[in-house]
Amino acid sequence: MADYTCLVVEDSPMMRQLLAFALSRLKNLKVVEADDGVDCLKKLAGGRFDIIITDINMPIMDGLKLIKRIRSDAVHRDVPIIIVTTEGSQEDRQRALQLGANAYITKPIQAPQVISKVKELLRIE
Repeated sequence: MADYTCLVVEDSPMMRQLLAFALSRLKNLKVVEADDGVDCLKKLAGGRFDIIITDINMPIMDGLKLIKRIRSDAVHRDVPIIIVTTEGSQEDRQRALQLGANAYITKPIQAPQVISKVKELLRIE
């Protein structure tokens, strides 16, 4: 049984699978996938998550709006959020962190980088 649950929010199915596959190396982490911000909010309404990994550029609701929504929700306010995005500018990074993201990783991602960030935020050995 998993000790932690991670919600991966990414509109690209290939990228979502890549993240889910990388995270599957963490034995005590269960991965749930959402294909955009709206899908993410539906999943959050139905359960508890220990960490959220989200893209910024998504249709309907982008990652920045999503962070705002999560941070204003009493139940999920303190859930660590990792941004994984192609947006590498300092401005984007700063906006995301100001809105409440805990980490910012630019694509192309390296699996070990994502895994170590998740372990660090969840304090997993």
